[in-house]
Amino acid sequence: MKYKILIFTLSTISFYNCANDSEDDLTNPNPIPTVVTYNAHVKSIINTNCTSCHSDPAVNGANVPLTTYTQVKSAVQNNNLISKINGNGPGGLMPLGGPKLPENLIDVIEKWETDGLKEN
Repeated sequence: MKYKILIFTLSTISFYNCANDSEDDLTNPNPIPTVVTYNAHVKSIINTNCTSCHSDPAVNGANVPLTTYTQVKSAVQNNNLISKINGNGPGGLMPLGGPKLPENLIDVIEKWETDGLKEN
């Protein structure tokens, strides 16, 4: 009986510690800039996390290139980019097959949309 309780306790602890949070969510609480623009803030996030598939032409089954301001702006407005990076959009979580982007990066992209999708 003690063995079953031990196994149950260890299993519960293991499942409790599982989460979708990235290390950056827990250790990198960078404040969001007052005004977010594509060139200053969003472009580097997209280049680092998206353009390995969403290049022009897109590869690995991606059908939307994300290499220019106009393409990324269109993806936010017309292709559910923010829903997809949050794991709520059609087609599932992006980046495909990878971990969810850190919340602080998602927050920057969401603020960019709120700020009017400014380029500079």
